[in-house]
Amino acid sequence: MTWRIIGTIDTMLLSWIISGNPMAGLKIGLTEVVTKMVLYYFHERVWFKVNMPDSRKRHLLKTVSWRVVGTIDTMILAWIITGNPTTGMQIGLAEVVTKMLLYYFHERAWYKIDYGLNKRRRLKRWKKML
Repeated sequence: MTWRIIGTIDTMLLSWIISGNPMAGLKIGLTEVVTKMVLYYFHERVWFKVNMPDSRKRHLLKTVSWRVVGTIDTMILAWIITGNPTTGMQIGLAEVVTKMLLYYFHERAWYKIDYGLNKRRRLKRWKKML
């Protein structure tokens, strides 16, 4: 949930700045909430069927494939909503950079919060006792 909120705000702001139209930014961001959820579902279904062991390579490939799908989605939506393919490409390319930076800091924040990581907490406590 938190990432979708951050990602949507990022898309809205970039779209507004690049297109110069706050309504276009709002439309692109809000439309993307729906399209990203649908695309993510199918992306997960495809990766569920990929016969590859759980590894760093799998996670990296899955991450890259999702970024490609997500960026193409943003480009197409921005093109349709603004009517300008160049604007769509500019928003999509800018988003690649901002999304990677924002996602990195988002992950770091959740890692520090330690939410939902009971196994890691138990391991930390066990190491302290030794």
